[in-house]
Amino acid sequence: MLIETFRLALLTVARNKLRSFLTVLGIVIGVSSVIAMVTVGQGSTQRVQSDVASLGSNLLMVRPGQPGRGPGGGQNDAPPLKAADVEALLTEIPDLVAATPAATRTLNAVYGDVTHAVTVTGTDNAYFPVRGWTLSEGRVFTEQELRAGTPVCVIGTSTSMALIGQGNPVGITMRIGKITCEVVGLLTKRDASTFGSDDNDTVIMPLKAFQRRIAGNSNVSSISVTFSDAVTAEEVTPKIQALMRERRGLTDDQDDNFNVFDMKQISSMLTGITGTLTGLLSAVAAISLLVGGIGIMNIMLVSVTERTREIGIRMAIGATEGQVLMQFLVEAVVLSLIGGFIGVIVGLGLGWAGSSALNIAFVPDWRITGAAFVFSAVVGVVFGYFPARRAARLDPIEALRHQ
Repeated sequence: MLIETFRLALLTVARNKLRSFLTVLGIVIGVSSVIAMVTVGQGSTQRVQSDVASLGSNLLMVRPGQPGRGPGGGQNDAPPLKAADVEALLTEIPDLVAATPAATRTLNAVYGDVTHAVTVTGTDNAYFPVRGWTLSEGRVFTEQELRAGTPVCVIGTSTSMALIGQGNPVGITMRIGKITCEVVGLLTKRDASTFGSDDNDTVIMPLKAFQRRIAGNSNVSSISVTFSDAVTAEEVTPKIQALMRERRGLTDDQDDNFNVFDMKQISSMLTGITGTLTGLLSAVAAISLLVGGIGIMNIMLVSVTERTREIGIRMAIGATEGQVLMQFLVEAVVLSLIGGFIGVIVGLGLGWAGSSALNIAFVPDWRITGAAFVFSAVVGVVFGYFPARRAARLDPIEALRHQ
């Protein structure tokens, strides 16, 4: 009996193709929107996590600036960091495994007739393991180059591609700003990029060369430190703060003029933000499901009016109220399921397209996908029940008189 009811429901849907399509459109929009939003949100969350992971493990960053203003906030108002701070951190805090200074600036790299804007970082050899970099070609800096401030550099794959195209850049001489720099190494390409910027588009040179030839001062933009697995960031951070306050001559009544950032905490914060935004957008999209359900109820009410005589004939030849109720309820559910099925396909397609456009991973949430499909069926039951009950309660004699 149930199979026959489904068959009749499908025949009714097929007989009124345009009306059926317009009826399920709201369900399609609602289901596809929820799935697409969640998929893009999952990809964004994974991107944030991979971005932070690409910076290195057990990583803390020290930067000048007032706490609470974000990374780099208030740097112009606070005394800069110095390379000597790195030695102090390593000497005074045994829990630290490594520490490396960095000073950065965006400059033009010129090779032949090609000019390319790139981020230039002055640092030491500890920078490479601390930030998770390896070399595919060439070498890192020698101790003599670091001490003398020799203008040599290691470049990323995107920078190499922009300047020379395919090929090994090691050995070429290019101009960085106003100085000439010999390329001694090529970084291994990274798949992830940090917060939307291309990690592979970079030039790294000895800190002293950067300070003397480019910056014209001994300032350091940031210090990256890694700590051992035996301690946590919560245990190390207060020690760094106490040492930096002492070195910067801060009294008890003065606020910190530097920041210590835990990259894992930043990852958790950004992940929470993306999750909240995804949930909010998905909730807005889910309203389309309710609109679609109202559309189904409206069309089913019209269908009951149009088929009043048919209902009267069925009841006159022995159909019970339950059978008539089931017939119209199944029709509503079939419409919702069709809309849900199409919505899943469209939603996954939109999610894939959005992920590709934003250059993030395509990470569908199959639980949400299944829940959206099931919810579409629930919408059919809820909004189809009232029209079905109205059809089942028609007086057979009055229904047979209906023209």
